[in-house]
Amino acid sequence: MKKTLVAVILFVLALSAAQAQKLTGAGATFPYPIYSKWFSEYAAAHPGVEINYQSIGSGGGIRQVSAGLVDFGASDGPMTDEQLAASKSKLVHIPTVMGAVVPVFNVPGVNDVKFSPDVLADIFLGKIDNWNNPRIAKDNPELKLPDQKIIVVHRSDGSGTTYIFTDYLSKVSKDWANGPSKGASPSWPVGVGGKGNEGVAGLVRQLPGALGYVELIYALQNKITCGEVKNAAGTWTKATIEGVTEAAASIKVMPADYRVSITNAPGANAYPISSFTWLLIPIKSQDAAKGKVIKDLLSWIITSGEGEVTNLSYAPLPKSVAEKVLKTVYSLQ
Repeated sequence: MKKTLVAVILFVLALSAAQAQKLTGAGATFPYPIYSKWFSEYAAAHPGVEINYQSIGSGGGIRQVSAGLVDFGASDGPMTDEQLAASKSKLVHIPTVMGAVVPVFNVPGVNDVKFSPDVLADIFLGKIDNWNNPRIAKDNPELKLPDQKIIVVHRSDGSGTTYIFTDYLSKVSKDWANGPSKGASPSWPVGVGGKGNEGVAGLVRQLPGALGYVELIYALQNKITCGEVKNAAGTWTKATIEGVTEAAASIKVMPADYRVSITNAPGANAYPISSFTWLLIPIKSQDAAKGKVIKDLLSWIITSGEGEVTNLSYAPLPKSVAEKVLKTVYSLQ
């Protein structure tokens, strides 16, 4: 009897030790509000599990997970073939939520501005540098726009939010596509840089005349005014969960590796600067016990966590995508 009891105790202790894991992750600021909530809730429900996620930007997340410095990374821009090939471990993209990047501005006395795609691109190219420019005024005949210099605010760090924004600009502007092009760290023609979505939001709030871009939740949390953007169908749209969902519906067949763009998507009400965001997970974990916890965490996110995302203005994964992602999660080693 005593031997059996001892065996049970040892088994329980071993199980507890296996479950007591400290996971480290780093990367995108775009999904940080929902990741922070998820990781906290999961850890609270699983005693002994700690998840430390550093919101350092997608570029930093890609570098750290590729070098094996963290257990998982996060990015809003999919890794390139070259980046995947250079990684120490084979990585898989796990889409978690979808969100919107919004143009945010600080023009005293002005609460709404409409931005045509070409106008938005030319502002960030430095071709339009004043708020009362005729091209901005044409789209906003009801507004009295001031004679005020536009202060462009962009990210200073390697950023998935920047990737999404410049991916969009590259689709709507040949000058942007042939110039700075899309990427996490383009060569900005004009403007000042802020670190993270938080940094850009802070600068826009501080600088009268500023125009920047952030993930929607950062605009809402910082009470910064968002602009409307004309979508591919010619509709003026504000960022909404429904608009992001409609943009995702343009993907009829999700690629096996989940690397896909939904910017400038067709659809009458599709929000044009929408994107998936991904966790970057080693297919085979170097630590089997950690690997089991990561699989369980990812399964929980897809089956339970998705139900919480709309409260933070993210859009949940489409059901068909979520089912496909679960199969990928179950295949991890």
